[in-house]
Amino acid sequence: MTVKTSIPQDEKLSAGHLACQGCGATLAMRYALKGLGTDTVLVIPACCWTILAGPAPLMSVGVNVVHSPFACAAATATGVSHGLRARGNEKTAVVAWAGDGGTFDIGIQALSGAADRDEDIIYVCYDNEAYMNTGIQRSGGTPAGAWTMTTPGAAGAERPKKDLDAIIEAHHPRYMATATPAYPEDMVRKFKKARDIKGFRFIHILSPCPPGWKYESDETVMLSRLAVQTGMFPIYEVEEGRFKLNVPVAKRKPVAEFLRRQGRFRTMGEPEVAAIQARVDAAWDALNKRA
Repeated sequence: MTVKTSIPQDEKLSAGHLACQGCGATLAMRYALKGLGTDTVLVIPACCWTILAGPAPLMSVGVNVVHSPFACAAATATGVSHGLRARGNEKTAVVAWAGDGGTFDIGIQALSGAADRDEDIIYVCYDNEAYMNTGIQRSGGTPAGAWTMTTPGAAGAERPKKDLDAIIEAHHPRYMATATPAYPEDMVRKFKKARDIKGFRFIHILSPCPPGWKYESDETVMLSRLAVQTGMFPIYEVEEGRFKLNVPVAKRKPVAEFLRRQGRFRTMGEPEVAAIQARVDAAWDALNKRA
């Protein structure tokens, strides 16, 4: 049986990566590279992908990689971009590839500066909602109620997840989008599209993490899909201020279906789930009005 798909068949990510089984960030890299192609430079700060890419010259990603300090993925990518453009190279895509810790928190100053200057880079946040590479500590991307090593009590994380997408959109980027491995054709299309746009571009990928979220490794795609179907992580894009909802959900599933499948929310009671449902309902209504 032949299945028609828009996803390129050639692989840029090899089997030699060092990821955990079911790693959402690895699926995200695989699809991103299918959209970007080999004429790409990845700038990777301290994060899971610092390890997952593997040691030179045996890197698993099949493209050039520049490692940067934790706080300055966007600044380093900016320097790489300016260097290439000064040599007359307008084609190579420069991609900052950072986790939520290096984006929501430690790298947000450099990210804001690059977005404000409209630097010719693509900034990607693969968001697994905690500092997973260093042992599962809370980040600005950790949702309220989630267990982490630094929020171990019954209530989990006290603060809600930072609205990074709203922060980035306030900088008026050329292009921004959300994506998740459950919708690979959408993800590949967005990376192809972002590659062909000049100026600052931002892609936010929800990347489920089996050890950090506490679920079985074969459920990554299912949880990615549930995040969208419940409205927890809408899939959309904004190009030059024009908003488009890419995956409309006519009848959303209860957020409890997403939360109850993850051990990190195991202590969450019905009142807390109801509060999250109310926040998701309000956010979804606002998105539908935009759409």
